[in-house]
Amino acid sequence: MAPSPKRAAVATALAATLPRTSVLADGEDLKPYECDGLSAYRQTPLVAAIPATEAEVAATLAVARKTSTPVVARGSGTGLSGGALPLADGILLSLAKFDKVVSIDPLARTARVQPGVRNLRISESVAHLGLYYAPDPSSQIACSIGGNVAENSGGVHCLKYGLTVHNILKVRAITIDSEIIELGSEALDAPGYDLLALVTGSEGLLAITLEVTVKLLPKPETAQVVMASFASVEQAGDAVAGVIGAGIVPAGLEMMDRLATRAVEGFVKAGYDLDAAAILLAESDGTHEEVAEETARMIEVMRANGCTRVTCSSSEAERLRYWSGRKAAFPAVGRISPDYYCIDGSIPRKALGHVLNRTNEMSEKYGLRCANVFHAGDGNLHPLILYDANIEGELARTEAFAAELLELCIEVGGTITGEHGVGIEKINQMCTQFRPGELVQFHAVKAAFDPEGLLNPGKMVPTLHRCAEYGAMRVKGGQLPFPDLPRF
Repeated sequence: MAPSPKRAAVATALAATLPRTSVLADGEDLKPYECDGLSAYRQTPLVAAIPATEAEVAATLAVARKTSTPVVARGSGTGLSGGALPLADGILLSLAKFDKVVSIDPLARTARVQPGVRNLRISESVAHLGLYYAPDPSSQIACSIGGNVAENSGGVHCLKYGLTVHNILKVRAITIDSEIIELGSEALDAPGYDLLALVTGSEGLLAITLEVTVKLLPKPETAQVVMASFASVEQAGDAVAGVIGAGIVPAGLEMMDRLATRAVEGFVKAGYDLDAAAILLAESDGTHEEVAEETARMIEVMRANGCTRVTCSSSEAERLRYWSGRKAAFPAVGRISPDYYCIDGSIPRKALGHVLNRTNEMSEKYGLRCANVFHAGDGNLHPLILYDANIEGELARTEAFAAELLELCIEVGGTITGEHGVGIEKINQMCTQFRPGELVQFHAVKAAFDPEGLLNPGKMVPTLHRCAEYGAMRVKGGQLPFPDLPRF
């Protein structure tokens, strides 16, 4: 099939400024870019550009402006909200070649890295210095730091050490006008508006990251994980609230229900208690004395909240094995279901038991299994809805289940995302989370950076028209679908 005139024109313009091998316009070459981790929705981009230098990124954006072509920036493609989903009439701009650790300053405990550097590689690059980078998403072996900045990613240790925004000092970025800007400072503060925080979590709508200065932390002297078993998810939720209420801030505090632990155990043999309705993984780190004291306090609280069994990691290998199970939960669930849909929402810790009960009720209502895996310490839920896309109607039921769960998060005083971003997945629920006046201001911020709306349009911030349609649809008890997206 001959390429469309638009594709041919954009590809020709890009090939005039980029190496020909850095411009992809053939359908088969574009297939790897048709979705991110939210694989239920796919779209082939008009063309893909893979620049290797800042000048080539600037040239790509110049072509986009000249031809009025939207641009979607992409890192490793591990996102779970459709934030990197390409547009049929747009350029997919891959930053895969920006994969260098530019410099390391062990005295300042910082590193300058390009956006294509994998999260885990940062820690690997400074391990010999006794340092590491704290945010550790479950996909850290593959996800890139540029994507972490775009989504403000967290991980199992974000309870104590914070999200991406708390662990970066500076971002070098490029605007749609091909202007290089530097936000933040290598000092602890900078005058003026906190544009660094604004860009972190902006999902590629405002600027494209070219370099990130990250904070590094000294490795703790020791760390130990407590695995606690509970006869009900409600008791496990109460124990989470009890630990935080006692003034304890563990390095990590995670919960998994029986469906999740059984899926994981068959996959990685983590040593989980398969008889428990739910388990908690609580990690303490610091000096040997601090860890011993904090671990004892956590166990006391957990037992007071109905814990039926406690196991503590006795070696570093065992500690890592416990965490490997938690971090492998998503692929493990993929072994017991043809497809799964991962939700990301945050709720107050006191609402954990209530929300888990409601989730079980929804599971019965929609006739779909749901495995619960989440950052319990900060109330960040990751329910995994299991479905089969080959069965007519199951994806639609899954979408309705997910939407109702997200609306429940808002109802109990939470929010529709904790670290995965909005992308296309949660754009309808943004209409519930925010009032029209607030959305108008979001659009005003977008316009200040990108007046033509060429950077990742249609993501994160819904139009007021869409919200009006969604409100009408909710009254009828239905869901407003994502527009013009092939569904698999």
